[in-house]
Amino acid sequence: MLSILDTPNRLCDGLDRREWLRVGGLGAFGLSLPTLLAARSAAAEPEPKARACILLFLLGAPPQQETWDPKPDSPPEARGDLKPIQSATPGLLIGETMPMTARLTNKIAVLRAVSTNDNAHSSSGYYMTTGVPHAPLGVENAKPGAPNDWPSLGAIVRRIRGDHPLPAAVTLPEQTANDGNLTWPGQDGGFLGRSCDPWLLDCDPNAAQFQLPGLALPSDVPSARFDQRRTLLEQVDRHLDQLDRHSVQSDHVGRSRQAFDLINSAAAKRAFRLDEEGPRVRDRYGRTKFGQSCLLARRLVEAGVSLVRVNWSRVAGAPNNGHWDTHSKNTDSMKALMPILDRAYTALIEDLSDRGLLDSTLVVWTGEFGRTPKLNGAGGRDHWGPVFSVTLAGGGVRGGVVHGASDKLAAYPKDGRVLPPDLTATVFHCLGIPPDTEIRDSLGRPLPISRGEVIRPIL
Repeated sequence: MLSILDTPNRLCDGLDRREWLRVGGLGAFGLSLPTLLAARSAAAEPEPKARACILLFLLGAPPQQETWDPKPDSPPEARGDLKPIQSATPGLLIGETMPMTARLTNKIAVLRAVSTNDNAHSSSGYYMTTGVPHAPLGVENAKPGAPNDWPSLGAIVRRIRGDHPLPAAVTLPEQTANDGNLTWPGQDGGFLGRSCDPWLLDCDPNAAQFQLPGLALPSDVPSARFDQRRTLLEQVDRHLDQLDRHSVQSDHVGRSRQAFDLINSAAAKRAFRLDEEGPRVRDRYGRTKFGQSCLLARRLVEAGVSLVRVNWSRVAGAPNNGHWDTHSKNTDSMKALMPILDRAYTALIEDLSDRGLLDSTLVVWTGEFGRTPKLNGAGGRDHWGPVFSVTLAGGGVRGGVVHGASDKLAAYPKDGRVLPPDLTATVFHCLGIPPDTEIRDSLGRPLPISRGEVIRPIL
């Protein structure tokens, strides 16, 4: 394993000196040559391209049957009344409410056999956002905290990459929560501590005169006083260098230092100035909270943020409380919500591509699970963890490919099953972070950031 606490000097063929010694030591067992060849092969693989990831998390979970895995030959009670359409990828059918996306599938890889086997929003969401199954499975309204306190993707990226000066991980425009504001586990720093929490922006980028609070000096603090406070902080910070850097005081000073850096950073301030975007660009994303959040995510990536998670926010007046939990009126929900997602998703991919950023930015579309293979009596689809679809685009991912397949009802994996740890391993790999990189839990035990397998057929 590679530890973030240990960065050994590597030789020209990708092996470090300890690996050379280990290979030599294995020679007595006849393993040296295969091990050496395997290491050289791994070293020869192309370097990951992504420097950033934008994770679109779709609260409630869109149905696979009406999005990425339609089954036109299934019985009416399974296929529903929405028709599939042909995409830009020969043979790839997707849902009829995704016409803009259909034109861009040559840039998108589809995973059609993702599985959590968990039918509860919060616990399955924990699995999808950490790569670690909730204990136990199937717990609705699960709360953050031990024993289910594995760090989120953003928290791990923030621990490894650090802040410069924007946090390495940002979540917007709100946390993912069940109705009643019951926040899901798996969205914070977990056992890594609060200092690794992704920076949560509770905001509406679509609001008139959008401005993020906290990026300007309070009216009662003149610039001279600000400079004095910063000097004092630096003095305290130097003193703490001689003390325990893991103390509560040290964490507080670290957050204070970050706040000073943000207020003083022109790049940070500029990232949030959506009014710098032309009306055509803003209209292309859609004048919605989700659409403008995707645009803000692109600006944050340009400003140096490594991982931006954009959570679906409820749409007022839409069925099923405005999210993708389509227990009733599945067709009506798709017609109300998908135009927002279709517009924002394709605008993000095209905008990144036009700016030369798509190769270095991984875009992930996911929810917490899928929907039942048959419609219920209310014309809806209920929770379904056995199989669903996820897509990836950019960041070294091959477009126009489909990995895995579900059965004839989109009910169970048929082949190419992908588990959440495989997805997290792939995200880390694309970001240039080896999945066997170690972090330490609250007891100091070294643990790999992912125990999954990188999904190499899509890379």
